[in-house]
Amino acid sequence: MISKPDKNKIRQRRHMRVRGKISGTAERPRLSVYRSNKNIYAQLIDDVKGVTLASASTIDSEVSGKSKTEQASGVGELIAKRAAAKNITNVVFDRGGYLYHGRVQALAEAARENGLKF
Repeated sequence: MISKPDKNKIRQRRHMRVRGKISGTAERPRLSVYRSNKNIYAQLIDDVKGVTLASASTIDSEVSGKSKTEQASGVGELIAKRAAAKNITNVVFDRGGYLYHGRVQALAEAARENGLKF
């Protein structure tokens, strides 16, 4: 019997392949996205020091919306505002091995509209 491939393992392999090519610094941190079934999380990470500079997720009380895509847009706005408070405008986008579609795309576009450049 042939088993189905594990989607998460394939995603993690894709993510590690991309992570070998991109890295965040203090001047241009990495905007990392993690998507679970219920929530979406975004972090600004300085990979040189190994520090999270700012984070936002759908768990935060500031994020509201009916659909998951609307909530992802709210997370994008929130991470952009928190980045602006720390004088961060340029970031490297790390989609976490996910397709640039749906919630990931909504988060990225909302972050761009609110001042982040990538």
